[in-house]
Amino acid sequence: MKKFNIRKVLDGLKEASSSTPTVQVGPQENHLIPESLQSEHFQLCKTVRHGFPYQPSAMAFDPVQKILAIGTQRGALRIFGCPGVECYCQHESGAAVIQLQFLINEGALVSALADDSVHLWNLRQKRPAVLHSLKFNRERITFCHLPFQSKWLYIGTERGNVHIVNVESFMLSGYVIMWNKAIELSSKAHPGPVVHISDNPMDEGKLIIGFESGIVVLWDLKSKKADYRYTYDEAIHSVAWHHEGKQFICSHSDGTLTIWNVRGQGKPIQTITPHGKRDGKKPEPCKPILKVEYKTTRNGEPFIILSGGLSFDTVGRLPCLTVMHGKSTAVLEMDYPIVDFLTLCETPYPNDFQEPYAVVVLLEKDLVVIDLAQNGYPIFENPYPLTIHESPVTCCEYFADCPVDLIPALYSAGSRQKRQGYSKREWPISGGNWGQEDSTHFIIFIITVLYKLKTAKVFDRSRSKEEKGSAEVSDEDPFAIQILAWCPESRMLCVAGVSANLLIYRFSKLEVTTEVLLEVRLQCELNDSDSPDGGGGEQTSGHPTPRASPQTSGPPSHPSTSSNNSDSGNIPCLKVRNAPLKQSPGYQVDLVVQLVWVSGEPSQQITSLALNSSYGLVVFGNSNGLAVVDYMQKTVVLNLGTVELYGCNDPYQRQPRSPRKTRQPSGGLCDINEGSATSEDRCKSPTVCVCVCICCIAGALPLCLVSTVLLSVCPPRGANPLDRDNSFSRSRSSSVTSIDKDSKEAISSFHFCETYARKGDSILTPCLFVGTSLGTVLCLAVTMPPAGEQRQLQPVIIAPAGMLVRLKGSVLRMSFLDSSGSHFPPAYEPWFEPNITTDGEERVRKRRPVSVSPSTSQDLSESQYVVVCSEKQAKVMSLPSQTCIYKHSITETSFILRADVVHMSQGPCVACFCANGHIMTLSLPGLRPLMDVNYLPLTDMRIARTFCFSNLGQAMYMCSPTEIQRITYSQEVCENLQEMLGELFTPVETPEAPNRGFFKGLFGGGAQSLDREELFGEVSAGKASRTLAQHIPGPGGIEGMKGAASGVVGELARARIALDERGQKLGELEDRTAAMMGSADSFSKHAHEMMLKCKDKKWYQF
Repeated sequence: MKKFNIRKVLDGLKEASSSTPTVQVGPQENHLIPESLQSEHFQLCKTVRHGFPYQPSAMAFDPVQKILAIGTQRGALRIFGCPGVECYCQHESGAAVIQLQFLINEGALVSALADDSVHLWNLRQKRPAVLHSLKFNRERITFCHLPFQSKWLYIGTERGNVHIVNVESFMLSGYVIMWNKAIELSSKAHPGPVVHISDNPMDEGKLIIGFESGIVVLWDLKSKKADYRYTYDEAIHSVAWHHEGKQFICSHSDGTLTIWNVRGQGKPIQTITPHGKRDGKKPEPCKPILKVEYKTTRNGEPFIILSGGLSFDTVGRLPCLTVMHGKSTAVLEMDYPIVDFLTLCETPYPNDFQEPYAVVVLLEKDLVVIDLAQNGYPIFENPYPLTIHESPVTCCEYFADCPVDLIPALYSAGSRQKRQGYSKREWPISGGNWGQEDSTHFIIFIITVLYKLKTAKVFDRSRSKEEKGSAEVSDEDPFAIQILAWCPESRMLCVAGVSANLLIYRFSKLEVTTEVLLEVRLQCELNDSDSPDGGGGEQTSGHPTPRASPQTSGPPSHPSTSSNNSDSGNIPCLKVRNAPLKQSPGYQVDLVVQLVWVSGEPSQQITSLALNSSYGLVVFGNSNGLAVVDYMQKTVVLNLGTVELYGCNDPYQRQPRSPRKTRQPSGGLCDINEGSATSEDRCKSPTVCVCVCICCIAGALPLCLVSTVLLSVCPPRGANPLDRDNSFSRSRSSSVTSIDKDSKEAISSFHFCETYARKGDSILTPCLFVGTSLGTVLCLAVTMPPAGEQRQLQPVIIAPAGMLVRLKGSVLRMSFLDSSGSHFPPAYEPWFEPNITTDGEERVRKRRPVSVSPSTSQDLSESQYVVVCSEKQAKVMSLPSQTCIYKHSITETSFILRADVVHMSQGPCVACFCANGHIMTLSLPGLRPLMDVNYLPLTDMRIARTFCFSNLGQAMYMCSPTEIQRITYSQEVCENLQEMLGELFTPVETPEAPNRGFFKGLFGGGAQSLDREELFGEVSAGKASRTLAQHIPGPGGIEGMKGAASGVVGELARARIALDERGQKLGELEDRTAAMMGSADSFSKHAHEMMLKCKDKKWYQF
């Protein structure tokens, strides 16, 4: 496989894909097909992003709106609501997100970044935008705190100071808490950065500040001094309040928890080491407790939830989340390190019983929600597609217009794979909605995992050291998946692995037990012949076998992949299991094909793959040649080298070479085994993960199926499957005669179709078109036996029919149009149950006829057009005359990575993704440039390998190792994207504040409010230093700010809050009035008694 030259990629990054695109029209003038697609039908934009946020760093939750926000180390924001409501935002700086704070039930979010900037996001619009930004110049931000229903944000810095920001105007207040005033004489050294800030739940005027060194200060905001100081010998990581405001708890770096009384004497009232082993009086130190939360319940013991704190002797133990409830302690192991966790509570008010019901745990590669209301703390079933990165993704395919019965079938089979023991309660992150029901353009951008297929179960893992040493064909995992071919109509699936193996699967609703019943082995002699440039030759059969039937044997006593044959060196890379195996409903392995080693040399990896369910054929190729397999008869139909495809019309000079010079294996030698998968499972093994995307556009309902192929564990010896050198195995030649001296002519693409095999034919016949890395397109005529029983008895005959056309660069895509210019797909066979049904009868197969425009006249009227796209150019050929009628040079300075013939609502077109980041579309059949957008500034290798187009203007790629980015190039979808996206913010009533009771209201008990505006405003606090921070208006614009401030929903929310505050004040006034009336009645009574007593007395008697 040819290695990829990165220098040639970089050569085209700064150049336009084509400065002066040219379209050449052939000599015939009767090919004027009207084209309805125009440039105004195309527009490129991103739609949604799926998958787990890559490298998460922070998390926040709005308990009223029920939405979750996750920040990443790359400056991205992912906001999740109910299933289907997902949003992706990106900070311009790309700095890591260190903390997130929701303005609860206000539709806004504050983000703090590692570049010492703070941003305010408006979530009241479907695509959130930044309203304000504040960039600190002289101090580093370490912690932020925004009290509930407050517009003043506390910001702690690395110097130990606390600054206050007005969230509405995003201006600094002149009120500053300096570290030296906070600690005074309690410490002789600097206390370190601020690691925690929070106000007392019962007194908003009391602020607790935690410093890294172990000092905690209770600061009085009104008197501007510290009331109490609490000192501990170990560093502090987090602080949490009891809801009554009389106690707080701290977590420390030695694995201890300390509980303090607010009015204490400088010592904690209790010290706990959750995971410490006592060695005498003092427990052994443990790892740091990174975070602790203290949540109370009305009718039970409080919850103390913490992460970290394990003892040092637990080497290799998984990360844990500890839940302490009363006398019980539960240690919940996680699969990945914990980044952050949040406890979800019934009330947003900190001065009430929290009543926790769930814990959201953000891991490095997963999101887990734990149910605290059920025994055993089960987890919720995650509705988001966050596990597509279960093993590194190597390739993606995007299928649209799938049969309507396919999704239910995959869901039914996949539902049996789901683990048991999930919580029975509903998913707690349920905010937002999917949009307006009366919208004329409505699309649900939702993706979910339907079914998983582990391909490694087919092979035997128990290999000896000698076999392991000889089976290393690449630096990747030997079970890694490289290419897939899938027919949604017949549900046939073919998967090619990096170990030069091929697996063919059938879909069945029945459970079966199979064993290896048949072995088909192709034996042939080898010859050496050089490539056109003499740089490494093709080894082919001395007697080509297009008309010879391979040898067949009965049930073997040994697995066919063993080395028990005449040539001990002809062994495959993997060993297939041969014991009777049980296969669950779903995809069941039907055939295993492996290329074998020849004379100690490994087989070449498969570079191209295609299947056709109507013909029952699978074809695959590599740098040596191609092989066609009949999976119905389980035989090899054709085994040809690249030279034999040309026959006597080979345009290249190929000289024989010495067989001793870097002898390469033949792409023809193969073993075919009918294998089966087992019910055994592995956590991380090669997986085919099928996801669904349901789209509804303007009344139509196409079902778009996203199939993502995942490979297993990370490859050995530090090799990264996402960054391997042979990512692009295609020729970079600028012309047919200028051949890269390091490349061989590999097979790069296939296409099955019923068309005219030879020039001048008048009858449609099944054909296989082959594209090579040197730009040659060749045709193979396929002779199919009659349907029914004869299909199983008579052989399929395939013969070369000659060369069709040559292009610059490797052939990427071939497709066919009818006489009206409409795209038509290859023939296929509808799905049938491959296993015997319950009534003992077997369903009869029906072949679907192909809808084409046959040539009824004997003149030169054309009936079909073939579209061929290579790395450099595209051509349209008319059939059966085989004349080039249109030609377009797509790029000269770069090369095409992916090309697809897709169908838009107005007609077909060619969509291309170039190595320099350009996305282009061409009309069909005229090849007129319709769109050319520089989408990516630089070419990412992962994007280059996973980028794929689909119908209706949809495309997708892996933007990170864990995320799928979907884009659209349809102008209609871009215009109506706002209506298609879900709503993040929905009008929800804020829960009522806790009732303080009569006596607390009478005597001034309960929570104490604070007029922060009077305290932090410019009148009393003054102006902040201009050099401290810089205010930057956000790109959200004044319109977004006005919409958030003066919109109907915003006005209603503010009016509702004002009414709540007015009602609360009226309630307090009513209580005080009642108390005064009682006091007045008592005074009147005593006065009346005094009047009666003194009524008859004279003045001198007093």
